[in-house]
Amino acid sequence: MKITFKKGLLAAIAALTVCSARADEGMWLLQLMKQQNSIDMMKKQGLKLEADDLYNPNGVSLKDAVGIFGGGCTGEIISPEGLILTNHHCGYGAIQQHSSVEHDYLTDGFWAMNRSEELPTPGLKFRFVHRIVDITDLVNAKIKAGEVTEIDALTSPFLNKLAKEELEKSDLKGKPGIEVRALPFYAGNKFYMFYYKAYS
Repeated sequence: MKITFKKGLLAAIAALTVCSARADEGMWLLQLMKQQNSIDMMKKQGLKLEADDLYNPNGVSLKDAVGIFGGGCTGEIISPEGLILTNHHCGYGAIQQHSSVEHDYLTDGFWAMNRSEELPTPGLKFRFVHRIVDITDLVNAKIKAGEVTEIDALTSPFLNKLAKEELEKSDLKGKPGIEVRALPFYAGNKFYMFYYKAYS
C-alpha cells in the first residue's frame, strides 16, 4: 500500500502540531492546581482568587457554589435558597419533560413566581465535588498483586466496585447524598476517586 500526502496537508499537520505544543490548555484538576502551576498561569491572566478560594476540601470555596447539573453540565448556585443557573441545552430534557401542547416551555419559557408554582423534575440531580482522592497507588497495588489487569483497571466494572469499596471504608459512609466515582486520568497513569454530594 502506498500512502501519499499533498503539500498542503503536510503543512496543515505541521501547523497543528506546533500550535498544540504551545497551548496552555490541559486538564486542571482542582486539587492539583498548585502543583501544576495552573493557579499561577491564571493569575497572570487576571485571576484574583487564591487556590484555596477555588478548591478547599476542608473549608468553603468555589467548589461549593459551582456544581454538576444533570448528567455533566456546569451549574452555578446564585442564591442562598439554591437557585441554579445552567445552559439551556443542559436543562433541555427537564424543560421538555414539563412541556405540553398547552404549555410549550421550550418555546415560551417558564417563570415560577413563588415556590408553589415551581415544577419538580424527578430524577434530576445537582452534585457538588465534596472531595477528590488520588487512588493511583491503590490501583497499581491491585495490578501488581494480580487482582486486576492493566486493561481491566481502566474499565467501569472494576472502577465502580473499587469506588464502592473505598466508600465503605470512608468517613463519608452512610452520609446522605454521597455518591462516588473512580476514574482514570492521563491515559491510565493516574486514578482519582471523586466524592460528590448530590441533591435531587
